[in-house]
Amino acid sequence: MVGTMEEARIPGYFKNKGILITGSTGFLGKILVEKILRVQPDVKRIYLPVRAPDAESAKKRVETEVIGKELFGLLRETHGKGFQSFVDEKVVPLAGDIIHENFGVEGAQLAQMTQEINAIVNGAATTNFYERYDVALDVNVMGVKHMCQLARQCPNLEVILHVSTAYVVGERQGVIQELPFKHGETLREDDAELRLDVDAELRLARDYQRQLAGDDAEQKNERKAMKELGLARAREFGWPNTYVFTKALGEMTLAQELAGGGVPVAIVRPSIITSIQKDPLPGWIEGTRTIDAILIGYAKQNLSCFLADLDLTMDVVSLLQAPNCSSPTLLH
Repeated sequence: MVGTMEEARIPGYFKNKGILITGSTGFLGKILVEKILRVQPDVKRIYLPVRAPDAESAKKRVETEVIGKELFGLLRETHGKGFQSFVDEKVVPLAGDIIHENFGVEGAQLAQMTQEINAIVNGAATTNFYERYDVALDVNVMGVKHMCQLARQCPNLEVILHVSTAYVVGERQGVIQELPFKHGETLREDDAELRLDVDAELRLARDYQRQLAGDDAEQKNERKAMKELGLARAREFGWPNTYVFTKALGEMTLAQELAGGGVPVAIVRPSIITSIQKDPLPGWIEGTRTIDAILIGYAKQNLSCFLADLDLTMDVVSLLQAPNCSSPTLLH
C-alpha cells in the first residue's frame, strides 16, 4: 500500500495527463474516474471506451452509468453550473470494446488517443465465477492482449495499471508470495510437469464452440457446455473457477506481451472490494456484491447464522484504498 507522501504525489502526476480507463461502467472504474476528476481537475483527458454501437450511444451510456451516478454529487456541487462543461472537456466516451483490436477505435480518433495517452488503467473484466469459457477468455485474456497492442502504439505512455484479483493464487494455504506469474505456470503442485499454454486454451475454446454450433442437438446446451468447459479447464490446472483462472491467464498475457517494453507495469490484486470508506460518499456501494449479500441477509434477519471460524480474518478492502494503489510493482 502506498504511504501518505506517495499518495500526496499521485494527484500531481495526473496534471495535464491523458488517461485511458477500461471498465469505467463497473464499480471500481467509475470510482476511479470520479476520484481523478475531483482531486486533479487539471487532468488533460480521460478516455472511456464502453460497449456501444456509435459515439452518441457511448456518450449516453457514460452519462447514465458513470457521470450520472450519485457518486459524482460532490464533484457536481463543486463545479455547480459548470459541471457539464467540465465533464465534456475532460471525459471522452468512446464506442469501443476490449475484445476487438484497438478496442474498435479507428482513424483520427485512434491517432489522437494514442498520442495523448500517458497512462492506461485496465479494469475491464468479467467477474462471473462460472462465466462461459469463450466469453471469459475474450474479456479477461484477449482484452489484455488488445490493451497491450494499443499500448505499443502510444509513444507518450508512462505507466500501465492492470487490475487483477488476489484470488489468482487459488486456494493454497499459508503465506503466499505475491509474484508475477511465469508463462505456462500452473497451481498443480502434484504435477510439476504440467504446463499451461494460453494460446492452446484460446484455440480449444474456439474449436469447442464451432463443434457445438455444428451439432443441432448441442446448440440448445451451448451456454451450459461452455460454462462447464471453463470450470473443467480451471480445475485441470489448479484454479477453483473460470474467473480467477482467466484472470491469471490475463496476467501471463500481460507479462508476455510487454516483456522488455520499458513501460512500468503495476498489477493490482485487491481482495474483496466493499463500499467507499470516506470521500466522496461514505458507505456508497453499487448493487449487492460478494460479501454484501451476506451482510444484508444478516441485517434483514434472513440469515440467522453463518458457519465460520471466529479466529479467521475477513480479507476485504474498502474503496478508499483500492483506487489509491499506484506504483510500478505488483500490489495487494
